[in-house]
Amino acid sequence: QVQLVESGGGLVQAGGSLRLSCAASGSNFKLNYMGWFRQAAGNERELVATLTSGGSTNYADSVKGRFTLSRDNAKNQVYLQMNSLKPEDTGVYYCNANTYFHNFWGQGTQVTVSS
Repeated sequence: QVQLVESGGGLVQAGGSLRLSCAASGSNFKLNYMGWFRQAAGNERELVATLTSGGSTNYADSVKGRFTLSRDNAKNQVYLQMNSLKPEDTGVYYCNANTYFHNFWGQGTQVTVSS
């Protein structure tokens, strides 16, 4: 079992920045990838970015060039730096961790971007 603890959400004006953090803990697990998904009101959950243990990243087209995902493998933590935020980035952001066999989710953190 893997527990994910997220932090860093909040309210920011358009054009501003936020940094989300997610720490994974548990026993006897090996992570394949970690990343972030988001869900806006009335919409389905969608990919934001993922980062494999080997360093490969995958970003949604809507955030390329604005968001940067980084990872501390030793600490099992990921960080999502979000710059040039837009109102359409508003939603609940969920940390995700995949251990090859299972998928785990954090409780979600709200990001609100005002225009």
